[in-house]
Amino acid sequence: MPKFSLNLSLVLKDTPFLEAIDRAAALGFGAIEFWWPGPAADPAEIALKIKAAGLEVALFNFDAGDMAAGDRGLLNDPDRQDRLRSHVPVALKLAQALGCTRLNALAGHWRPGVPRAEQLAFAAENLAWIADRARPAGITVLVEPVNNLENGDYLVPTVESALELLDLAGRANTALQFDTYHLQRMQGDLTTRLRRHAARIGHVQLADSPSRHEPGTGELNFAHLLRTLEESGYAGYLGLEYKPSVRVEESLTWLPADRRGLLPLSALRLTGLA
Repeated sequence: MPKFSLNLSLVLKDTPFLEAIDRAAALGFGAIEFWWPGPAADPAEIALKIKAAGLEVALFNFDAGDMAAGDRGLLNDPDRQDRLRSHVPVALKLAQALGCTRLNALAGHWRPGVPRAEQLAFAAENLAWIADRARPAGITVLVEPVNNLENGDYLVPTVESALELLDLAGRANTALQFDTYHLQRMQGDLTTRLRRHAARIGHVQLADSPSRHEPGTGELNFAHLLRTLEESGYAGYLGLEYKPSVRVEESLTWLPADRRGLLPLSALRLTGLA
């Protein structure tokens, strides 16, 4: 049965990271997710704080570089391969301490002048290397399509290109991360892709389009999307990764507080999303 998880790095981006953990719990969530908190992150302190709050961790991202400066991952960056590979054991140790079994490895940008096949092969080599080290801990490594309309020339902006990268890596403990915002902006036809690739989806993130605000503020029919997910047999987390258009508490009115825990999707009474 799916659970909702609150993304601290976007929904609560104006709250200091450690404080955001307690705030998520106060909002009624039992699970959280987050981007890598940066070079100053203290994994031991993070683990203690999350455990004290009684939260599960649905997912977090490996180091993706300087996100504020435009970086979107390191898989395809030869100049920072050492940085990526030295970071991976730290992230995996934190994941094990938290009982988190899903980590997202952002692919990075295209490198001008380098053949496509060479770039995909390099990123796939890094992805396979990470997956091999994650496998003994029962951790799945995810690849997320990210739209290139506002994220630079991202390596895998579509479901199909992300699956191509996963196939090149050839590891059983890898999966697709399906973000409704990025994929609506990039491709649309979400329900068809959900049905077609359900068996390969390891995590789902929710935000409306075209402004990346909370569900119910844009063009997506979330009631239909959630029904499709249930029909497809998806039983993972549903990550709320959006930019609130109003106060955080108000942005959650579509999801009543008593519906933020472990429930079958069919039991959800979502407000204003029919």
